[in-house]
Formats: sequence, C-alpha cells, structure tokens
Amino acid sequence: MPINELRSIATFAKTAELGSLRQAAAAQGITPQAASQALAQLEQHLGVRLFHRTTRSMSLTDEGRQFLEAAQPALVGLQRALRMARQAKDEIAGPLRIVGPRSTFAPVLWPLLDEFCRLHPEVQPDVQLDDRIGNWVEDRVDVGVRVGQSPAEGVIARKLFPLQLIICAAPAYLAHHGAPDSLNALAAHRCSAFRHPSTGRVLPWYVKIEDARVEHHVVPALCINEEALETEAVLAGHVLGLLTGVIAAPHIRAGRLVPLLTAGHMDDHSSIFVYYGSRAAQPTRVKAFIELAVQRLVNSTAYVLTAKELQSAEAKGRKAYPRQ
Repeated sequence: MPINELRSIATFAKTAELGSLRQAAAAQGITPQAASQALAQLEQHLGVRLFHRTTRSMSLTDEGRQFLEAAQPALVGLQRALRMARQAKDEIAGPLRIVGPRSTFAPVLWPLLDEFCRLHPEVQPDVQLDDRIGNWVEDRVDVGVRVGQSPAEGVIARKLFPLQLIICAAPAYLAHHGAPDSLNALAAHRCSAFRHPSTGRVLPWYVKIEDARVEHHVVPALCINEEALETEAVLAGHVLGLLTGVIAAPHIRAGRLVPLLTAGHMDDHSSIFVYYGSRAAQPTRVKAFIELAVQRLVNSTAYVLTAKELQSAEAKGRKAYPRQ
C-alpha cells in the first residue's frame, strides 16, 4: 500500500506532542486504527523505529527526536499556509481576474465595476477585455462574461440578459436618405460593417426572418473593427448600423437613434452570460462579484428595449423622416 507521507508525518508529530496515539487520532479526526497504520507505514518507509511503546505511554526514540526536529519547521509552515488560505477564502480582498469581450461588455462593465470597488475597496480587479475566446485555466480567470455560454469544460454559466441586434439610423441620416422599408431596400443605403478584431473577418448583419437567425450581407460604405467608433459613425449620420442593444438602448431612448425593421427582423437569439468555476471553491471576493452581477444585470432593462419601446421609437422616426 502506498504511503500518504503528509498524513503519516502529521500523525507522528501529533502523537509526539500528545504522548498518545489515541489522542492524536482524535485530534486529527481519524480512527485509532488509521493513526496506528499511518505511524507503522512511516516507520517502515523510513526503516527506523520512531517511538518506544509501552502499554501506558509512547516516547520518542533518538531517531524519532531527530526526525521531529527536522520535520517540525516544515509542518509549522504548512499549517500557516493552510490557515492563510482559509482566511483569504473568507475575506473580500485580493486579486480578481475578470475577462469579457471588448466589443460588447465595456459599457456594461464600468457601472458594475464602479459599484463593486466602492463596496469592496480591498479587492484588486484585473480586467482583460478581448474578443478572442481564451483558455480558462491558462488565463487564470475568476469571472468571465461573454455572448453565449462558455464552451470550456466544467465552467458554470448564468444568463444575464438577451443581446438585441438592432438596425439603427440617426435622424440626420434619415433626413437625408430616408428609411428603408425592407431588408432588400438596404442595398440602396449606406451601411456600416463590423470587422472582427481577432479574425479580421467582416461580419454579416444577423437578422431575424420568421423567428430564425439569418446572415444578411451588406456592401459596407464603412468598415470598422471597434464598436464604439462604429457607433459614432452611425450617430453622426454617415451610415446605418447594426448595433447591440447594450450600445443602442440609451441612444434610442434619448432620440439620438431610430430603430428600423424591428417588427420582423430584430435578432435576439443570443444572450450575455456570466461564467465561473466551481461554486464550492470560489473565494468570497469572486462570489461577491458574481452576486452583484446577477443582482444588477439579470433581465436588466438598461440594455434591453421592450417591443413597445422599439415600435414606438421606429414609428416616430418613420413619421418624421419618411422613405425617399
């Protein structure tokens, strides 16, 4: 039977401290038989006798005393390390590594991060926004946010809110070009396209047709690999754009953008998820961030427009700027 060196050495040290194998077993939460077996395995493994045994007491041999003196500093250090790890697990302090997509998550992250830092100033967030899908283990991720559930094995995903993809135009664009009344009519309009920062691929517009997600390819009048810059181009009236609800919702509510073709073609098949490792092993700081994200973002109306809001904003925009 292979020896469990750590268990055997701990049993030996506790027996030497208490002078009783039975008391050492009780202190470690194991049976006297298990303690006796651990000690016998250690003596056999070392090839020396560590204790003088009588029916009433146990005392160290010279070899046992020498071994205890050599092993004790390491055991004390190990006990200190275990104690520090348990304390760190219970404290809302320390590093917190957060990853998410650059093109979608940045507007969502700051309000959440701002509130979390005010609540827990001893935590040191380490945030990496990247549109690539990294390796959970190699990147040392505590909490991730992404569009769709994480494909990583053993990762828990919690849905936060649906991600709407909305065709948008600024009033200035509509005043000059009018509003398209169908997907086919987009061919006569100036459209922006998003180039994926990692792959370099120009993405099609994802639209809904009869409750299915469909790729609709546009000829881009403007192609950008940064969503914030694309949004500025749409707001300035240069192009129509397919924007996420995360970006578009506040502009539509403020009247700076008009949603188009929403009744039959706004895609909402994707959702934003928060993902993380095992619930049982999470440090308190990680649990606290996940709980705040769930409280603030699950079914959040800040980043999702209702059907009534979309229909009202589109009708108002079309009335003010009819199709040309």
